[in-house]
Amino acid sequence: MSLNHEILDELRLLTLFNLASIQEGIKVHSDADPDMIAAAERLWHKNLITQKDGGYLTDSGIEAVECIQKAIDILSN
Repeated sequence: MSLNHEILDELRLLTLFNLASIQEGIKVHSDADPDMIAAAERLWHKNLITQKDGGYLTDSGIEAVECIQKAIDILSN
């Protein structure tokens, strides 16, 4: 498995979502880092977020973030 630049950007963006409150979304503004804008669009196409520029996590997005958080917890010990 390879973690290329695009996947790392997507992971970074997903970690910005707060699972403690799934009613809390994010907005990637048009003047944001172009890599983050592109990552948001890819996550939207993958059906992990509800809007092309952020929005909320879908059910698949919630599952992905839960897995990412578990991996971070394991690696942080």
